[in-house]
Amino acid sequence: MKYVRYIHSVFFFLLICFGLSAQVERPNAKPYTIQATYKKLVKKYPDILPVEELQSQEIVYDENVVYRDLNGFELKADVYYPNNPDKKYPAILLVHGGGWISGSKENQRVMAQHLALRGYVAMAVNYRLSDVAKYPAAVEDLNAAVDFLYTSKYPIIKTKMAILGASAGAQLATLIGIKNPKIKAVINVDGIVSFVHPDAEEGQYAGYWLNGMKDENFETWKEASALEFIHPKSPPILFINSAQPRFHAGRDDLIKKYNEWGIYSEVYTLPDSPHSFWLVKPWFEPTLNYTVEFLYKVLKP
Repeated sequence: MKYVRYIHSVFFFLLICFGLSAQVERPNAKPYTIQATYKKLVKKYPDILPVEELQSQEIVYDENVVYRDLNGFELKADVYYPNNPDKKYPAILLVHGGGWISGSKENQRVMAQHLALRGYVAMAVNYRLSDVAKYPAAVEDLNAAVDFLYTSKYPIIKTKMAILGASAGAQLATLIGIKNPKIKAVINVDGIVSFVHPDAEEGQYAGYWLNGMKDENFETWKEASALEFIHPKSPPILFINSAQPRFHAGRDDLIKKYNEWGIYSEVYTLPDSPHSFWLVKPWFEPTLNYTVEFLYKVLKP
């Protein structure tokens, strides 16, 4: 009997020591880039084209700026703004997607450049992905990016800061935007706002990032869900969605509460569009236009 109890004790000790890291196997993630997305989508949508970077003398390019240094691990950003040193502009932070495990700021460069051309200081950022650090590392990085932009040399209007994210970046951007008082507007491009909503279908990618599947680590999944933190003073929000319902989880419940509180919101769904539509034409243009029109309404630059 003592031997059996000893075996049980050893088993539970090992479970405590190694269980969390062994809960979720690493997803077989492929590189998430503009070109990879185009090659994947063009098979079904033969008329699409990948977005291309903008070259313009009307904007200033300040790329690969270190916004956070973690003992030599540098997190970088690309910053673009109008080439007019005599004015200040609303600011917007852009967060890339990639299932919390892949992707980079380069995926948001084109959008940031076009926003700069429209009169914004736009900053596309990298953050720690799940191979490097689990949740909440990415959240900490993005809050640091907000602080960096807020106190930076760039010509921003500090009371007019927005955040935009796409896919996993939209989940992060919405969470940051709801909880960080410096953010005055949120643009969610096809990202969930709840991991625990009945409509949520997140699995291995989320579990790998959140250090355990939902049934094993429910409180963390809940903590990463922006829907849990909305309040009567939440910032206005714009949803731009694909025709894929799984990326809308929690959206309608959020909009319902916003309507009850009288908070401004907009929702657009692009017909017959795939996930990652914002990285290819013809869907890039309406994504940009909806964003600019929304920001003009809520920030009044």
